Amino acid sequence: MAKKSMIAKNEQRKVIVERYAEKRAALKKTLVDPTATDEAREEARLGLQKLPRNASPVRVRNRDSIDGRPRGTLQKFGISRVRFRDMAHRGELPGITKSSW
Repeated sequence: MAKKSMIAKNEQRKVIVERYAEKRAALKKTLVDPTATDEAREEARLGLQKLPRNASPVRVRNRDSIDGRPRGTLQKFGISRVRFRDMAHRGELPGITKSSW
C-alpha cells in the first residue's frame, strides 16, 4: 500500500497535466513548425519553461488503481502484478486462468 500523500500528489499531477495540455501542445507545435520564425520559437521555448513542472505528462506515475502501488503495473488492467496474481487466483478476472504445464 502506497502512502496516501503520494497517491494524492499523483492525482493532483493528473489534474495539472489536463489543465495545461492544450497550452503545452500549442507551444510544442510552434517549436517544431518549420515556417515559424526564430523569435516565435524562442518565445515558445520560454513559454514551455514557464509552465509548472507538473504540467508535463511524463511526471505522472502509473499506479495500481486499487492500492496505489507504483511499480509493476500492468497497463491493460490498471493493477499491479501482485494484485493481478491474487485476483487471478481467486477468479475475479474473467477470462484469466493460471497457466500450468
